[in-house]
Amino acid sequence: MKILIIEDEIPARKKLKRFLQDLDIKTEVVAELDTVAEAIDFLDTAGVDLIFSDIELLDGNAFEIYREVQVFCPIIFTTAYDQFLMNAFETNGIAYLLKPFSKDRFQNAWDKFLRLKKSASEENQQLYRITNLIQQTFAKKAYKEQFTIHAQQGIYFLKTELISYFEADEGVIFAFDTMGKKHVLNESSLKSVEAYLNPDDFFRINRSVLLKKHHIEKIERYTKNTVAISVKGTKNHLKTSQSNTAPFMQWIEV
Repeated sequence: MKILIIEDEIPARKKLKRFLQDLDIKTEVVAELDTVAEAIDFLDTAGVDLIFSDIELLDGNAFEIYREVQVFCPIIFTTAYDQFLMNAFETNGIAYLLKPFSKDRFQNAWDKFLRLKKSASEENQQLYRITNLIQQTFAKKAYKEQFTIHAQQGIYFLKTELISYFEADEGVIFAFDTMGKKHVLNESSLKSVEAYLNPDDFFRINRSVLLKKHHIEKIERYTKNTVAISVKGTKNHLKTSQSNTAPFMQWIEV
């Protein structure tokens, strides 16, 4: 069980780790962070099973983290202030521990996490079965064959088969073709672009890049948990995030 602790008080971090060590389940604290900036950088490239998060950090409010980075795991908030209660449950918050909290309060929050995790696992299995059934029923879904590009010279069309990858940069979505040309799209996000594309052909390798399988020319190990990818039409290497590397390598083999 991988745990992330976001806490700027050393005694509070030690207390959490002591409580975690006393649990029946083996846990691993993968990182201890004390700033908003560090947490954003970490969560942009790594995934965990649970976050223990203080709210008032050295460089700002923790909710800045969860507005900037999409987090899929539950969060147990630990704070000395009760005015953030509603904000906590508008994110992925499942428990709100007011400092100084007891071991019993910690255990109650942990038990809630385990119940939700078990329930989510059962729901995911059911969803997987339903998704498979839908995919079998509608196997020939129509995907977007071209994108409309609005330029100063007028409107033109870019065929999807000629796109090497899409990239999000400061709120703007670009498509790069196999000749290395960069096209500005009208789409608001990579998520909206993904909805138009066949997942067998395109994969989101990190938060900002969505690439096409058939234009991949080379894959190399970049770090222990990431790879660098060469694609047709660009000299730059595209890099996977740590959390997406394993799914990407599975996808590329299909």
